[in-house]
Amino acid sequence: MKSFRSYLSVAALAAAIGLAGCSVAATTPTGVSSVSGATTGSSSTATTGTAQAVSLDTLAEDTHYDADDLTWDAASEVAVTLADGASAVAGGTTSDAVTVDGDTVTITAAGTYRLSGSLSDGQVVVAAGEEDTVRIILAGADITSSTGSPFVVQSADEAIVFLEDGTNNALSDATSYTDQGTDAPNAALYSMADLTIAGTGALTVDGNYNDGIASKDGLVLAAGNVTIKAADDGIVGKDYAVLLDGAYQVTAGDDGFKSDNDTDEGRGWLLINGGTLTVSAADDGVKAFNTLTIAAGTTTVTESEEGLEAQHIVIAGGTATVTSNDDGVNASGGSSTTGTAQGGMGGGMGGGETVGDYTVEVTGGLLTINAQGDGLDSNGNASISGGTVIVNGPTNSGNGALDVNGELAVTGGTVAAAGSAGMVVTPGSTSTQSGVQVALDSTVSAGTVIQLADSSGTVVAAFVTTKATQSLVFSSAAITAGAEYTVYTGGTATVSAGLGEGTLDGASSAGTVTAGEYTAAQGPGGGMGGMGGGRM
Repeated sequence: MKSFRSYLSVAALAAAIGLAGCSVAATTPTGVSSVSGATTGSSSTATTGTAQAVSLDTLAEDTHYDADDLTWDAASEVAVTLADGASAVAGGTTSDAVTVDGDTVTITAAGTYRLSGSLSDGQVVVAAGEEDTVRIILAGADITSSTGSPFVVQSADEAIVFLEDGTNNALSDATSYTDQGTDAPNAALYSMADLTIAGTGALTVDGNYNDGIASKDGLVLAAGNVTIKAADDGIVGKDYAVLLDGAYQVTAGDDGFKSDNDTDEGRGWLLINGGTLTVSAADDGVKAFNTLTIAAGTTTVTESEEGLEAQHIVIAGGTATVTSNDDGVNASGGSSTTGTAQGGMGGGMGGGETVGDYTVEVTGGLLTINAQGDGLDSNGNASISGGTVIVNGPTNSGNGALDVNGELAVTGGTVAAAGSAGMVVTPGSTSTQSGVQVALDSTVSAGTVIQLADSSGTVVAAFVTTKATQSLVFSSAAITAGAEYTVYTGGTATVSAGLGEGTLDGASSAGTVTAGEYTAAQGPGGGMGGMGGGRM
């Protein structure tokens, strides 16, 4: 099995996104169940899968995911009815691959197994061969355990949990586990093998002891309507974690969605390639040890300490909205080697800050951050070449809307970073797209419209604050290097995510700025900076 490199470069990502906007068709012979995130049961209708930003061919090369694994002959299914003290293969038949011991149902061979019914205190165990693909269809299954995990994959090459269309399924584990040894289960849905979740049915997972869903190998979320509540982490894939499609809602006592392999080179990466992910986490919202990539879909972190965290963070498409008590986007941790101390004027925190092997790259999509700590933070370098980045940063001067230890290169896209005036970072010398830095005389309240107008009085940008703000760094293709712009507060604006078009009726002039004239900073990185020679 291959894996993404520990750092997915923009060039590599651009190549992987070659099929953006294309659909993937699944041809389904009669009597065969097919799923491309859309079909279930024994449908004989060909279906078209959801377009993905990173091609499925690329994913098949870099993960265990194979769309063929989601196609099977319905006649080969083994139906198992779950019932307290009476679980059995349905229809009065038997199967050498299914054994029942009390309220423990064990599956020992490759194949497709359809589970329905309930166990009030039981367990489903997959103990198949190391080369076996085991497909479990949950078709109205409700499994609870009072001693451990209700669903455990002990061994297999790959386990597929397929959620039957139109069904509600539930897994709930114990608050404490009898077995707490090495590699013992610690999640309501626990797998020692590669794990895929697919189908369009619903699944509720209550991880009362520790994690909700955990794979000790690779994890691909291909579809599903899944709600997870976990005492610790919500969803964990060790080698990698991929969201392709479906709707996943996570409430976690620690991290929300993560990949955590910190020992194997090239592992510990996470990709959001479609679907909808909503996370409320007591610690990090979405986290990877190596590279975290958002290429498509909708990602919303409603609550977190740090919203997105990884050694390397790539935003290439989709919509990501992050709310955090500390940093919104944080490139740190991981397996970085120590870099050099860098000082500087704009574009870097400098002042002896270490520049490590950490990066944030924004090449597309919409990234909106509401952070009490630093908004977009890289302990190394950062680059913005496309897309839109909107930061509602801190109100205290100990943090900044942008915090980059190395170089912040802005070569395209749109950036609007607002916050306090104590630690402002501006685009660095390698930036080819100009911008302005606004430092207001005093803090303006939430809901204030800040507008930039060119020499003809045309509004080129309108920003509406979501919290108290004294500083705004803005860059877009509409800004011409060396040109003078008048800053206004007030007036009216029509915005999306805080940024849009405005009119100057009722607005008050707050002074002028000159594009590209970033001044030296006064914070730890050399960084507060006024624009065009001072405050307004």
